[in-house]
Amino acid sequence: MNTAVVNVQLDPVDAALEVGLKDLWYPVCPSSFVKESPISLRRLGYKIALWRDQAGQVHALEDHCPHRGAPLSLGVILGDRIACPYHGVEVRRDGTVMRVPGSPGCKLEGSRPTRSFHTAESNGAIFLYNASNPALDEAPPLRLPEQLTSPEWSSFLCYTEWAGDYRYVIDNVMDPMHGAYLHKQSHTMSEGDMTADFQIRDLPEGFIFEKKGQRDVNFDWTEWMDTGIHVMRLEIPYPKTGGPGGNFTIIGSYTPITNRAAGVFHWRCRKVDGWQRDTWRFLYKNRLEERHWNVLEQDRLAVENMEPDANKREHLYQHDMGIVRLRRHLRNLATKQLDKQG
Repeated sequence: MNTAVVNVQLDPVDAALEVGLKDLWYPVCPSSFVKESPISLRRLGYKIALWRDQAGQVHALEDHCPHRGAPLSLGVILGDRIACPYHGVEVRRDGTVMRVPGSPGCKLEGSRPTRSFHTAESNGAIFLYNASNPALDEAPPLRLPEQLTSPEWSSFLCYTEWAGDYRYVIDNVMDPMHGAYLHKQSHTMSEGDMTADFQIRDLPEGFIFEKKGQRDVNFDWTEWMDTGIHVMRLEIPYPKTGGPGGNFTIIGSYTPITNRAAGVFHWRCRKVDGWQRDTWRFLYKNRLEERHWNVLEQDRLAVENMEPDANKREHLYQHDMGIVRLRRHLRNLATKQLDKQG
């Protein structure tokens, strides 16, 4: 019997989004992941080796020795370079081969065949710039929201990994209405209408998707912004038992690990200073953090148990305007990226 080979042509726009858009910053892991020895992570369609030099600066290279492809992450740190464990080839942080011990002076020395990544470290996380140009000498500055940069704010990083496409995590956050249902037993999300009309409000660096006529009651709105990094912001009203500082703000950013795994970063923030900062941080670690993890676990179970093709079999309605808007915008960005690549 003859059998035919069927080649499935992937949508190039979807393929570009699956591994993360180029020329953007992404959080890739908590700072605590990178200690004395190199580590290897899969992120953004790459296998990446990360290490710290003697000054504590984080460096990142594709975890692939240009000689034979052995993992650089198993090698020896030599300051701003790393020596491959297989044959000792030394690769500098910018991807330049500095030394080939087994064949000094060979053409590999002085070449720059290894992809490097610009790094930044802030708010307990390590960020990589996903450049379209692998030889980019300087990345644009990492611009984070004021909740993560202003001394008037205090925050905690919550990091986890979910078994699913990172875009489903984005959809979950761009869906304020699920708070009144999935999280209705939460100490902060048990109030408000179970029905709502929504609107979209454009902002200079993104947009807000919000319930009409309801504010500071539940999970009532989500903001998406592009500052050279894609982040999402929302607020959860806090009861007085939650301590000082007004509404509880969450800043989120989500990174593809594979098409079946996502790095989920949430910074939990409040605008507090002085004794109020100390009070809130104490309350958070001793009372509130566990409750917030319980809420996040509800989201995880819902998202992880969706089928991979769930978004191909949807019947959307008015509550999903924000998801539709953001999906369309991301596809437009991916299309422009592909056009630029020619």
